[in-house]
Amino acid sequence: MPQTKPGHALTVLQGPRLLLRAPALSMQAQVLDYHQRNLAFFAPWDPTYPPGFFEPEAVAQRLAQGLEAFVEGTAYRFWLSLASAPERMIGSIHFSQVARGPFQNALLGYSLDEQAQGQGLMNEGLSLAIAEMFGPRVRLHRIQASVQPANRPSLAVLRRLGFASQGLSPRYLFINGAWRDHEVFALLNPHWPDDQPP
Repeated sequence: MPQTKPGHALTVLQGPRLLLRAPALSMQAQVLDYHQRNLAFFAPWDPTYPPGFFEPEAVAQRLAQGLEAFVEGTAYRFWLSLASAPERMIGSIHFSQVARGPFQNALLGYSLDEQAQGQGLMNEGLSLAIAEMFGPRVRLHRIQASVQPANRPSLAVLRRLGFASQGLSPRYLFINGAWRDHEVFALLNPHWPDDQPP
């Protein structure tokens, strides 16, 4: 795997139970399996997949684009697996639309395998990933996340991590056949003083 530019995120993070890795072409089969086995479970919360999404070539292209974005520092996706079973993907954490200049912000998205729910794994994964985003290598000031009000487990994860509600955004995304309201949350880097410039 290529090294990231100086000042950019580590490509591998490890916690007590989890391994978080940047995209790699070698993950193609595992990522495809992850999406296919969770298709129905994610349907209420995710936009509809475009035609050809599950084609091996499309999966490989997304992984290549994800790695390029990771190396360039424009987006950071981590694929999650148990450290004891690294060949099986169980989740994804994505920091997209990384903005620099006076904003220093990214949008957060995440998902976790249906069979891995209720074990605190996403809390562990997000804690690791956010520490990297707020740490000296990436150094974001703010992370924003949007969640449908009915997605109670996701809301609980954000609140547990200290995300503060910014309000409701009506008809925010077209998901599962309709425009869905989302509650917007944000987390600020606690190590960034108010008078410290980017």
